Amino acid sequence: MSLISDGRILVAGDAGGELLNAVVGLSFWGGVDPQTGVVIDQHHPLRNQRLAGRVLAIPSGRGSCSGSGVLLELILNGHAPAAIVICEREEILTLGALVAEVVFDRSIPVLRVERAVFARLGEFRYARVAGASLHLFHETPTDDRQPGRAQHGSSGDTAVHLDAIDQAFLAGQHGKAAQVAMRLLLRMAAVQDARAFMDVSQVHVDGCIYTGPASLRFAEMLVAWGARVQVPTTLNSISVDKRRWRAQGVADDLGAPASAVADAYLAMGAQPSFTCAPYLLETAPEFGEQVGWAESNAVVYANSVIGARTMKYPDYLDVCIALTGRAPLAGCHLDSGRRATFALEVEMPAGRDDSFWPLLGYCCGSVCGTEIPLILGLETSAAGPDELKAFGAAFATVAAAPMFHIAGITPEADEQRTERQLRIGLGELRQAWEALNTAESPEVELVSLGNPHFSLSECARLVTLVRGRTKSPDVALVVTCGRAVHEAASVAGHVAEAEAFGVQFVTDTCWCMLGEPVIPPAARTLMTNSGKYAHYAPGLVGRGVRFGSMAACVEAACSGKVQQELPAWLS
Repeated sequence: MSLISDGRILVAGDAGGELLNAVVGLSFWGGVDPQTGVVIDQHHPLRNQRLAGRVLAIPSGRGSCSGSGVLLELILNGHAPAAIVICEREEILTLGALVAEVVFDRSIPVLRVERAVFARLGEFRYARVAGASLHLFHETPTDDRQPGRAQHGSSGDTAVHLDAIDQAFLAGQHGKAAQVAMRLLLRMAAVQDARAFMDVSQVHVDGCIYTGPASLRFAEMLVAWGARVQVPTTLNSISVDKRRWRAQGVADDLGAPASAVADAYLAMGAQPSFTCAPYLLETAPEFGEQVGWAESNAVVYANSVIGARTMKYPDYLDVCIALTGRAPLAGCHLDSGRRATFALEVEMPAGRDDSFWPLLGYCCGSVCGTEIPLILGLETSAAGPDELKAFGAAFATVAAAPMFHIAGITPEADEQRTERQLRIGLGELRQAWEALNTAESPEVELVSLGNPHFSLSECARLVTLVRGRTKSPDVALVVTCGRAVHEAASVAGHVAEAEAFGVQFVTDTCWCMLGEPVIPPAARTLMTNSGKYAHYAPGLVGRGVRFGSMAACVEAACSGKVQQELPAWLS
């Protein structure tokens, strides 16, 4: 017996294989090994599964914008799924397949089906995507064929209006790099149901991360084609500390290509900002400003806290926007794409410490999927930029939504009207705490702070916490931050005082890219105050994690162990 259903082609093709499905979205960055195609997200129901040659069915992508780069690596190295089936709006994985098709003439089909069809996938063992059709089987069909080169095809039926400047890019009048960029933007505009393009004032590129040979090959091809950014462009944190990776003992087979990727984007005219928190820069956008940002935490902060306007742009589409200064007029660029669709009533416990914010962000993101929430119950919290940074990063790690609203705090929250409401209480917060605390031993050998990058105020707070204390010689305490913050903290005297305690500062890169030897090889357990890193670290670096407040992290750095299994405010 079989089932045949029609869906919407996002990337055309014909491929089949064993069906691998989950009801939870999957972030390919930090969730899938880009060299093997194995799911490394230890919080995901598909953990340790191999994707190669199978039809992957998930509601949508989620989390990091770099998932597009990981999928591109997998397509080019032969470890990609045979096809991807989704049921929600999805752009990150779709873009990875589009880049493979447009630039490298390799791809896999991506098909969006109705939710009712997706809900039945668990009944079947085998699937084939053939154009717009999804064929589902209980047993392997006798005509099983291996997928070949993907067909080129439309990503949708939307007619996109092209201004004269768009037509000039598409005709190659501004060079081959801009032409290829416009071709990719046009394909994505169809996926997003955009009717036209718009100007953006600035871009933040997340595609400068080294995910493997394909990421370097793509960047260097653009440079060879004469790529130059058309608007002010900042760069995300890269895979190494560009100025000091050799001194830190990073191997040449990572340090050299990761640095070369950064050099390629600098050659295009981007700024050497190298931070995952561009909202901390003097160039941060203003309320209502139309920008083209990637990096999941930066996107939700820009949209939600600042009130700037950007989509959650996948890696490499951010580069295309930078090379043209144009972006599809869709999603969060429009009033209609910024509306909350449901409310989350949250419990704000008395006596909470700063671990409350990433913990709450993780809870809220886990229930949102692709929907934008209006969060109620925090009106008297007096949450500031650091709290909202921590909340947003954890939220973006497990959500596909590009923003949130918090009543009484974020600038567009008062405009939201919702009918449906859910609740998050202490029980849900405790469950999130247990999920993020994966280490069995209380012993800690590494304290990792700064994911997203530390702010100047966080540097100052850390100094107050370590003042007069003595760090255990058996514990490394490492802070990652952007160059601009490090310079300002140095001028303020924070860096010298922290280093006297034993803090190591690493710039240009961030914890989701760091490995040995910056992470001590002998370290078996790390502690962090980042909900984002607590989620990703077990899969990325194979260590157990302890999560807690900044004060608890400093205490662990001094004693070598976690002092309290559960904070009093959660008990």
